[in-house]
Parts: sequence; structure tokens; C-alpha cells
Amino acid sequence: MKHNGSDDALLLRMGERLLQYRLNKNLTQAALAKEAGVSGRTINRAEHGHSIQLSNLIRILRSLELLGNMDALIPEPAASPMQQIKLQGKKRKRASAAAQEDMGDAWSWGQDE
Repeated sequence: MKHNGSDDALLLRMGERLLQYRLNKNLTQAALAKEAGVSGRTINRAEHGHSIQLSNLIRILRSLELLGNMDALIPEPAASPMQQIKLQGKKRKRASAAAQEDMGDAWSWGQDE
């Protein structure tokens, strides 16, 4: 499913939610920054919809007790039934070069002219 909205709009919505969670916990930006081990500027940037480092986001989410929601954001991938048969219970560790080459044969620049 493709999510509508630009990156900027999604960052802004995420920031607004982080702000609301912080306020619900009655924390100042400085208190959250200290608890999360990030700078106050990082908290401010996140809450205003600016990009921050992923490691800092994880620290903030941990401090706000939101890391349990990571499974909803990035669910555990399920192998297709054919992959399960081929792998016989093992986890896939890399992409196959053959599959990538097959995709390259499907279309290339200039074919639609």
C-alpha cells in the first residue's frame, strides 16, 4: 500500500505526534533531550518536522516508551510459500543476482521511444 503525502508532510505529522506524546508525559524539550541522550535542538527539529538521525529518533521513541510500536512501522517480513520451500526454514540473507538480472531485461531506458 502506498502512503499519500510528501516526505515533508509525513515528517511534520510525525513531529506533531512526538510533541503531543512529550506533552502528555509533561516533559519539557530539555527534559526529554536529557532522558533520551540527545540535544535539545534535536528534539526541537524532530517536533517541527525536520529530518533527524535515525539513531536519535530511536532514543526519543525509547524515552517516550514508543519503541513497542516499531512492529507496526516495520512489520516482520514473511517469506512467500515458494521461498519457504526453497529455504527449508532458513532465513534469506541476500538477494539473488539472477532475479536482479531478470528485472533488468524487462525494460530499459529508450525502449518506449
